[in-house]
Amino acid sequence: MTGGRRIFALWAVPRSTSTAFEWMMRVRGDMTCFHEPFGEVWYQGESPDWPRLQPDSLRTPGLTYQSAWATLRSAAADGPVFIKDFPHYLDALWGDDFFDHFIHSFIIRDPAKTLTSMYKHWPDFHIKETGFAEQRALFDHLAARTGTPPPVIDSDDLLEDPPGVVEAWCRAMGIKFIEEALRWEAGARDEVSWWDGGSFHENLRNSKGLEPQPRTYIDITVAPPRVQEAYEITRPHYDHLFAHRLQVP
Repeated sequence: MTGGRRIFALWAVPRSTSTAFEWMMRVRGDMTCFHEPFGEVWYQGESPDWPRLQPDSLRTPGLTYQSAWATLRSAAADGPVFIKDFPHYLDALWGDDFFDHFIHSFIIRDPAKTLTSMYKHWPDFHIKETGFAEQRALFDHLAARTGTPPPVIDSDDLLEDPPGVVEAWCRAMGIKFIEEALRWEAGARDEVSWWDGGSFHENLRNSKGLEPQPRTYIDITVAPPRVQEAYEITRPHYDHLFAHRLQVP
């Protein structure tokens, strides 16, 4: 593995099909998988950073960016690791000494879809929680430093052709494609449910795999004003990464 790096990263934005992709990586069975470990710190660590923090918000003594990173490094010392997380959680760790431990990739989704989904759960969401600006910043930083854009998956492409897109991603990341990992049984998803018991993951609990789905579209003009405002801010960042997405012939 190049440079001894053993942590495969999928840098996402909320509501981007990233947890379904993570579940596929768990089904593979050949890596230790982590679900948003830095996000858990950001939202409910010892000193949370999220912008809607309240005095009575959950805090977890001893859970810090340093402790989460130590756990990740320890696992990577024993074998390959996969992490799905969001770049807007990384402010406290941002730097090449940190990034050099990873083999990077990204998953994007049309903000018309991510934002309308976020709004259903969090009508008071903060623009920082959408993650698009930070995702683009990390992508640009890595591309400029290496001279090669990291692999990018678009959610609509993934859902339209799961085997083709996952195989292309595996090839780009230098790992074996395991088609059987695209299928699983419906059931509990406790491994990815640190936030309020997993209310965001009902679809994943009911799913039986990454199955092909017809491409759908959302009319942003009928969305609530808060969503439309956020869409205008985030769409350019999505378009920027979209231009670099993996394409399957």
